[in-house]
Amino acid sequence: MTFPLSDTEEQYDAVRRDEVALRPGVDALLSSLGHTGDVQRFAGGSLPVYAVGDDLVLKLYPPVYAEETGLESGVLDAVHGRLPVATPRVEAVGEYDRWGYVLMERLPGAELKDVWPTLDLAARHDLAAQLGEVFAALHGLPVPHVEGLRFDDWDAFVKEQKAGAAEQQRARKLGEEWIEQIPAFLDSVTLPAGAPVLLHTESMPDHFLIGDDGRLSGLFDFEPALRGAWQYEFVAPAVFFTGEGVLARILSSYGKQLDARTIMAYTLLHEYSHLPWYMEVLPESKATTLDDLAHDWWD
Repeated sequence: MTFPLSDTEEQYDAVRRDEVALRPGVDALLSSLGHTGDVQRFAGGSLPVYAVGDDLVLKLYPPVYAEETGLESGVLDAVHGRLPVATPRVEAVGEYDRWGYVLMERLPGAELKDVWPTLDLAARHDLAAQLGEVFAALHGLPVPHVEGLRFDDWDAFVKEQKAGAAEQQRARKLGEEWIEQIPAFLDSVTLPAGAPVLLHTESMPDHFLIGDDGRLSGLFDFEPALRGAWQYEFVAPAVFFTGEGVLARILSSYGKQLDARTIMAYTLLHEYSHLPWYMEVLPESKATTLDDLAHDWWD
């Protein structure tokens, strides 16, 4: 085998940053696909992703996450050419030495996370309007029939997340004075019902591209896509695009409103919720209750 053993999360964690272990498999895979030339790994991401020359990107999925290969490639096929921004075209998808892979088009543009801090408020609001249009277009698409796309029963997912929300934050080292508020707070918020939509779920600056003209040019990384309530999509923008009316501009362009308590509820219910970290990156607050904290951050 050219790729390392990664049948468990522990095995994968041990090798996911080890290029000595991964690179022989990468080179053998690309050779089997007829691609040679410069190959460079991107710095970020939970899965190994490589630039293949100037035009292609290779994303790998270890056996422990093998089902995500078909999920991401299927969603990419479903959204390609149907959003206001470009999404990668799938060039090849398959399995090599038990590792899944998707070879896709490399989109032009700079990562929004690198450009955002340099922008003035007017430019940020302009991009916020574009973000709202992207979300509206994505959520307006028919939910594709893609193997591995969760969740068929959104209410069951919410119920499960609600039951484990306090313990999830305890594992993140949130203070007990906050943890003890979580069950009652979630019980007090009525989550609106609605038809499920296709969700990106990690719509943060890391996954958007911006062109030389200052407009959004691309969206990538659909591996965590879900089928669920539209409000869930806005947890990431609420954390990463908050402040100075930017989130309100996104929602206005999207065409719907979302109150601060609902945002907080879905923030606590999110699969990757990490309230202690949000307290570090979001505007400082002297709040002592979840209600007041939601008000300070998002009202």
